[in-house]
Amino acid sequence: MKVEPIVNANTSSSSSDERLDLQKKIRRSRRFKMNVPWLIMFAPVAVYFILFKYVPMSGLVIAFKNYHFLHGIWGSEWAGLHNFYMLFTDPATIHTIRNTLMISVLSIVVGFPFPIILAILFNEVRRIWFRKSLQTLLYLPHFLSWVIVGGMVITLFSQETGMVNSLWERFTGSSFPFMYHESSWLAIFLGSGVWKEAGFGAIIYLAALSNIDPLLYEAANLDGANKFRQIWSITLPGITPIIVLMLILGMGRVMEVGFDQVYMLQNPIVSNISEVISTYIYRIGLQGAQFSITTAMGMFEALIGLILVIICNGIARRFNQSLW
Repeated sequence: MKVEPIVNANTSSSSSDERLDLQKKIRRSRRFKMNVPWLIMFAPVAVYFILFKYVPMSGLVIAFKNYHFLHGIWGSEWAGLHNFYMLFTDPATIHTIRNTLMISVLSIVVGFPFPIILAILFNEVRRIWFRKSLQTLLYLPHFLSWVIVGGMVITLFSQETGMVNSLWERFTGSSFPFMYHESSWLAIFLGSGVWKEAGFGAIIYLAALSNIDPLLYEAANLDGANKFRQIWSITLPGITPIIVLMLILGMGRVMEVGFDQVYMLQNPIVSNISEVISTYIYRIGLQGAQFSITTAMGMFEALIGLILVIICNGIARRFNQSLW
């Protein structure tokens, strides 16, 4: 007589477990059906990254071989770390890495705040037609290739016929070789990069600003806070997670100086400062056919970027703003 309640309890518990499992399966199927459109949209992105980002990683083995066209990747002689040794014992290579780091760090220091400032200024403009017109003008340079932008910059700062040199000559009485002096070339390089990308980079921060509750600004206004105080106490804290995210991503590209910009603006006179990893790979790898050395350089560049991302994310995690 005592066994029957136990059996009934066991059967009831097993049936409840079956019902829970069935409910979980129903929820999973519903969730999957709801996410099908998102998965379809994500599929081309996944295929792109697999084909053009992950599959080419197999070619990194060239960095450890004496690669030759006739023998192919797998048939070429194994060289171990010889290419890396050759890379880091060459003074020209060390100089190239130093230039890349210097220009990248300066680009982040100079260029990173501008999109944030532009987004805050756009957010404060109350006339919609004026804001949209200004945004369009500032977004436009992003869609121009560096061939066009580089031509414009060279034309503006040309020593013989440039508009800037014409004004400079009026005030000083002599022209100045802006594109042939290292410090002025570096300033022009950084300035042209900011002019081209700052407007488009502000889009992300504008999207973050749209999520800030307007009631916070009204409350601050009632408390007597001026615009600068509202920006400091409400706007900047509201977009801090996005700022941290963009900074981490920017640090991941600290060893990547765009080839197009450097190639279009550089000249032999400023090669001491304008030779970076991207131009080194083009000159030594493609023109000189030393694929093993340049693959080792590219691998080193990627590893430094990965290490910097991990370090920056670890620092951000301490302030609860990490990427993962």
